[in-house]
Amino acid sequence: MKLCVKGGYLIDPVNNIEDYGTVWIEDDIIVCVKTEHATFGEIPSWANSSEQNIGTIDTSGKWIVSGFVDLHVHFRDPGFEYKEDIITGCNAALKGGFTKVCCMPNTKPVTDCEKVVSYIKDKAKSVKGVEVLVVGAVTKGQAGNELADIEEMVNAGICAISEDGKTVMNAGLMREGMIKAKELGVPFFSHADDETLVGMAIGEELIVARDILLAKETGCKLHICHISTKDSVEMVRRAKADGIDVTAEVAPHHFVFDKSRVNNDGNKKMNPPLRSAEDVKAMLAGLADGTIDAIATDHAPHAREEKEIEYEKALNGVIGLETSFAVSYTSLVKTGVLSPMQLIDAMSKKPCEILGIKPPSISVGELADFNIIDIEEKYEISVSDLASKSVNSPFIGMSVYGRISKI
Repeated sequence: MKLCVKGGYLIDPVNNIEDYGTVWIEDDIIVCVKTEHATFGEIPSWANSSEQNIGTIDTSGKWIVSGFVDLHVHFRDPGFEYKEDIITGCNAALKGGFTKVCCMPNTKPVTDCEKVVSYIKDKAKSVKGVEVLVVGAVTKGQAGNELADIEEMVNAGICAISEDGKTVMNAGLMREGMIKAKELGVPFFSHADDETLVGMAIGEELIVARDILLAKETGCKLHICHISTKDSVEMVRRAKADGIDVTAEVAPHHFVFDKSRVNNDGNKKMNPPLRSAEDVKAMLAGLADGTIDAIATDHAPHAREEKEIEYEKALNGVIGLETSFAVSYTSLVKTGVLSPMQLIDAMSKKPCEILGIKPPSISVGELADFNIIDIEEKYEISVSDLASKSVNSPFIGMSVYGRISKI
């Protein structure tokens, strides 16, 4: 199949392309990229041919961007497939324009051994277009008592380790895990929330401070998950200035909503919870100056009966894969917080740099696996926009711009 995607606005942080252009594709591989200022590769001989098997997509007025990468999702499989499974989770990812996602280990059984890692990777092979990367648990059963066999999981292909869903409270064990991660060359994803101060800002900040100090001492690559407070952002900013290998992510709900928007709505209950307006401003500032490296959804599906109940009894977690780009574009780019390049960088290239893997790009010789986005299309997010098995989105009813389609 030969295809010409013409007239779109190409944004590719890998190649530093931000320009109108045309992409020629043959057998799903990019063979040439021509912008208004440069040409990469050779324009194919069939470019002006009248062959019937040549397709054309006019993307005038639309963006063409690399596939997105989400560092933080929960696909609930194995063990909680009634909420989500790997197949429905991948479908949600595809609808949101994601080509790689990192699955957290708080499954049942916990992803703490080669057997569970292989189960997830094998099941994910049945879905084309999205790669499921597996995050292994730090401790056996996430019980916080002894390290899991991290080396076995690395050999099985995990991309990182994390105790996400909870914190490794034993600082000595946390240090051992960081040393092992450093030795094996995988990043450590920290869920920062002191279990004696659950949900409190100080509980997050104490663990962020502890883990930064441990990262400094061990040389481990530390990544702070779902950062949400002003002081946490400031500590990461200072750590980076001091040369400590630390990165951070923020979820869209933490830079869009503050706690005044909760209104006892179970679909706005998550951990960390929505914070103050001042904290939201800090998230925006952190994204703008690069202190916060990546946007990650923390996609956490729950069944209706687990969310549409009394607020105090509702489980923590919201979904976000399908809505991440539109919410981020509307809240960040249209308001001038980020440039288009900065947004795509935070959703594609930077996550891959954190993982130490090759980022997707609009490059000659690469798979043509990118998103076409109509940034002018305004719509109201509804349940019909969701592909997840669950519908616990905090963004239902929000007006956004940016409808995604695939080739």
